[in-house]
Amino acid sequence: MQTHTHCLLVCLLLIDPLVNSSAAADRKSSHRDWQIYHGDYGGSHYSELDQINRSNVQQLELAWIWHSGDSGDTIECNPIIVDGVIYVTTPSLNCVALDAKKGTPLWRFDPWDGRRRGGVNRGVSYWSDGANDRRIFLSAGDFLYALNAETGRPVASFGSGGKISHREGFDTDVFFLGVGNNTPGIVWKDLIILGSTTGEGPNQTAPGHIRAFDVRTGKRRWIFHTIPHPTEFGHETWSPDSWKKVGSANSWGGFTLDAERGLVFFGTGSAAYDSWGGNRIGQNLFANSTVALNADTGERLWHFQAVHHDLWDYDLPTPPVLARLERDGRMIDAVVQPTKMGHLFVLDRTTGEPLYPVEELPVPKSEMPGEASWPTQPFPPPEFRLAQNRLTEAEVTDLNDNARAKVLKDLKDMVTGDVFTPPGYRSSVALPQFNGGCEWGGAAFDPESNWVIVNVSNEAEFTSMVPARPPENITLNALGQHIYRSVCSFCHGLATPVNPASPSLKDVRTRLSRQDIRALMQTGRGQMPSFSQFTDLETRAVIAFLYDEGQGEMLQTRDLKISWAEDIPVVSTGHHDWRDPEGFPVNKRPWGTLNAVDLTHGKRVWQVPLGTYPQLEKRGEPPTGTFNIGGPVVTRGGLVFIGAAMDERFHAYDKQTGQLLWEYQMEAGGYATPSTYEWEGRQYVVIAAGGGGKPGTRRGDAFYCFALPE
Repeated sequence: MQTHTHCLLVCLLLIDPLVNSSAAADRKSSHRDWQIYHGDYGGSHYSELDQINRSNVQQLELAWIWHSGDSGDTIECNPIIVDGVIYVTTPSLNCVALDAKKGTPLWRFDPWDGRRRGGVNRGVSYWSDGANDRRIFLSAGDFLYALNAETGRPVASFGSGGKISHREGFDTDVFFLGVGNNTPGIVWKDLIILGSTTGEGPNQTAPGHIRAFDVRTGKRRWIFHTIPHPTEFGHETWSPDSWKKVGSANSWGGFTLDAERGLVFFGTGSAAYDSWGGNRIGQNLFANSTVALNADTGERLWHFQAVHHDLWDYDLPTPPVLARLERDGRMIDAVVQPTKMGHLFVLDRTTGEPLYPVEELPVPKSEMPGEASWPTQPFPPPEFRLAQNRLTEAEVTDLNDNARAKVLKDLKDMVTGDVFTPPGYRSSVALPQFNGGCEWGGAAFDPESNWVIVNVSNEAEFTSMVPARPPENITLNALGQHIYRSVCSFCHGLATPVNPASPSLKDVRTRLSRQDIRALMQTGRGQMPSFSQFTDLETRAVIAFLYDEGQGEMLQTRDLKISWAEDIPVVSTGHHDWRDPEGFPVNKRPWGTLNAVDLTHGKRVWQVPLGTYPQLEKRGEPPTGTFNIGGPVVTRGGLVFIGAAMDERFHAYDKQTGQLLWEYQMEAGGYATPSTYEWEGRQYVVIAAGGGGKPGTRRGDAFYCFALPE
């Protein structure tokens, strides 16, 4: 059936070519522009421009710098460039059009009407009807906005006054659940295809279904259920009522698209609750999967699951990059899926079958009550396992004797082993941590060599589980702390935020009154869901904890109803960042790498540290690599451009050897994917330097743009 469907699709595409009045964007974006998130439909991060190349990259200079003037946690925007205009998003999620030559603002849209709000946004989408109607699509808070690309004003005919709610079109009621979207949707013909960001905690969360909306009207055109409904393929891989109660399995990292075949690809996250799955027994399709759909209809064509029954928050954080490889004298169209485990899965683009062997290897069994962890997990060949995947005594840091001794002492009380060690009552080590490995920056594909270029992080964390019900005798403050750890820490973190869209709550009492917090917990806002299901005591306890009150009020909890503990018997204590006494990662270096993988021969060509710690650099240490967020750009000029690292530098590497050729010290970290474009005969490279975010370094508000001297 799948083969017949594919043949019919190809025939229809030949009869009805893409070039028509409802074309979403150019069939192949001009190499002078950067019209689509990550460069093109295939997400290749590749540019044919070669004015800047190996021989002259050392001459790069700052062409312009633009400061947005607003504040937020970070900027993760990959700018798009169309006909001499750059479209970016700022720390507070304003959308701004900049002159591509000078970096001066042409217009600015503030979705908050002056109210100070923020969050995370990785860019915008562009659509044109080929004539006079040109639109920019921006996600901010609860809404998707359609803006006139010339003026920045909302297009009144789209949805209600130029916007639609991210809660629309789910087939189930998600009104009180948190739904947003951090990554641009992909435009195909007259559709914009959207993923979503949803909750991950033990309380009820929205499902991560994929929806396509009409770019002109905002009406939903199709939906694909990532948690299958009864009678749908994959429904049997869940508990019978999971489709009603379980959320997430969402595509939060964006999409890629094969325009010739009309196929859209995405990776999905884990199902919620993502540390215990006793209410979702089975493999859980289509969570943690690469999925290919008919872009016109949303019909599933194939899937590949990279993690069965996830217990680690090992989302697929990015869509697969479209690639090619040569085998037996013929070229094969492929997709390459990076994962948070640092694995690369190379799949046939039309069938989803692995082009390199995938082994189902046994993994440890969970001992948590009610859990039924999956006995095996898929692994690609060793050459495609790019991140460190275990932390035992042998892998402990050798930076200095004191650091090693302290980590070895702490390790004695922890459960250690390979990746996919399930969480339990004792603290267990996870390497890579839930942030990866690979992250949303994704991989670049160089068509000249058929190599994939991808960055990964190597940092460990530890986690543990506790009963969902609190002790029988507990103070109001301690109950609030228990609830916070169980429900709130998945986004707001324990000390620093896990999700950059969610602010730290350490100082919330200086910003919000008790009444404000209570109201916010009732209604939710943006990505934060409503907690209206909380009892009054639960709400009061959380507020007491946030206000550092209630230490003297004792409670008897034997008969206390905990809103989520009726269904979830155990909860995670959170993701615990693990550092040595000086604040460096506890495992051996490198702590972050940039990698080139030859798809044709199935081997890693080079691997180099990405970034360094200035403190260690001053001691004479060679580059250590750091945790990194943001992706690479590869060019015909023989270069790989990337920020991403915690040294807050913008780097250029030789794509053939991995040699660092040039770097520039910015005022804040470039935790975003750069873009490159040509305007009036000059090639530019631009990157957001917003800092902050998950690396937790100083914040910024700038876009840096570089070019060769005129």
